[in-house]
Amino acid sequence: MHLFEPLAIGDVLMRNRIAVSPMCEYSASDGLPNDWHLVHLGSRAVGGAGLVFTEATAVSPEGRISLGDTGLWNESQVAAWARIAAFVTGHGAVPGIQLAHAGRKAGTDLPWNGGKPLSPGQGAWTIVAPSALPFDAGYATPVALDAAGLAKVVADFAAAALRAREAGFRVIEIHAAHGYLLHSFLSPLSNRRDDDYGGSLANRARLLREVVAAVRLQWPAPAPLWVRVSATDWVDGGWDIDQCVELARWLKQDGVDLIDCSSGGNVAQARIPVAPGYQVPFAARIRREAGIATGAVGLITEPEQANAIVERGDADLVLIARESLRDPYFPRRAAAQLGAAIEAPLQYQRAW
Repeated sequence: MHLFEPLAIGDVLMRNRIAVSPMCEYSASDGLPNDWHLVHLGSRAVGGAGLVFTEATAVSPEGRISLGDTGLWNESQVAAWARIAAFVTGHGAVPGIQLAHAGRKAGTDLPWNGGKPLSPGQGAWTIVAPSALPFDAGYATPVALDAAGLAKVVADFAAAALRAREAGFRVIEIHAAHGYLLHSFLSPLSNRRDDDYGGSLANRARLLREVVAAVRLQWPAPAPLWVRVSATDWVDGGWDIDQCVELARWLKQDGVDLIDCSSGGNVAQARIPVAPGYQVPFAARIRREAGIATGAVGLITEPEQANAIVERGDADLVLIARESLRDPYFPRRAAAQLGAAIEAPLQYQRAW
């Protein structure tokens, strides 16, 4: 097994094991992707990636991180995404979409404006969470979801999955990481509920599993369904890898095909030991102990490093994030360094 070996998951065949990780561009209007997203995602398909993910795409207006987030809650957004998914497909990559709800981290300004929570005058909205605990000082206190709110979250994910199919996407990833809504239910640090959605691991995992089940009804197998997790909060007493392995076993039973293994994001002051490949051991352990395919992400920047992760069996694929921003043609550079054959678009073949 190596980086440029094709990978079959469900009814999808990736031409290699390099995926472009979801990365927010904060450049949409009313949830609509535009020419920036077409060029950004399309260039990475031309660049040779096996799979190209959209950014975290909100399943409802209140689920956006910012006013610049893309969405998939109406038919106008379906049409806008469809041309992007078609372009990605036309250049040999698999188009994937990450569906998300930002929870208590919703309603913030654009990062280059400081990323602080929006004020009412800036268009702030009511944010929701498992419990009425703000993410950090200066953040609004969220409203704890009641039964109707929980049902709406599940229904919004399901409706977005149906729209993803209409738009021509081939892979769905449910975002349950980085302190956003589904992760905040998983962690005992952010989930203090005493009902069926809090307390035990099974209860804290209930909302995510309900979302998975509802999405699977609209996105039936063998269409690939992935879940991104934060494998740990990096804080004692929080969400950790032991709980994450158990969750991965349940998600496999629920019909999830791959766990995309990230970490952190739920505790603002967590100390994270960032270093090249620092999250790879999480992908390796979940793959080994839960018996499910995994993706490795996090400071994977060199072709040899990426290839070694796959060769060792630590993960089935690598997801490239910031290195893909620096170099949309990372897969072509990797192929050249590793001595692998990779087809270039007709328009570019004279350069290879």
